[in-house]
Amino acid sequence: MKKALIILTIIIMLLSINKEEKIIIPKNAIRFRVIANSNSENDQYIKKQVVNNLNQEIKKLSFQNKTLEESRENIKNSVGEVNTIVNNTLRQLNANNQFQVHYGMNYFPKKEYEGVVYEEGEYESLVITLGEGKGENFWCVLFPPLCLLDTKEEPKNVEYKSFVKELLDKYF
Repeated sequence: MKKALIILTIIIMLLSINKEEKIIIPKNAIRFRVIANSNSENDQYIKKQVVNNLNQEIKKLSFQNKTLEESRENIKNSVGEVNTIVNNTLRQLNANNQFQVHYGMNYFPKKEYEGVVYEEGEYESLVITLGEGKGENFWCVLFPPLCLLDTKEEPKNVEYKSFVKELLDKYF
């Protein structure tokens, strides 16, 4: 009886594990987006360098805020610093210095990310448009903090293992 109860508990635990937990962006989120000039290799590289150089500022904006209002105030106060970082990055790369930084309601196209569809529309966001803004973009969420910026490429094929599943496979 005890063994059956343990097996039943393990089965319930396995069924409750969601292998593909999806992150849903809340309606009151503040998004962040950097749009490349084009999809050329050089323009995509420039976009990545802008994102990398904004890394510390974005981390500060993402993780220092406890409320939506606090986040809004800190983003408004940081627009000048964001402008400076983008301008310096473009100058260092001898890139086209045309860019726009806009905080407020910005258009986002429909996007599917990890099986979740985000409808097109106007969303509160900090958007940096490089040049003509016709390339692929980097995006994340500043509030609540869902920006996981890193200067290194993220591994694409990560294998997750379940201790409980391995234990069941071993004995059954």
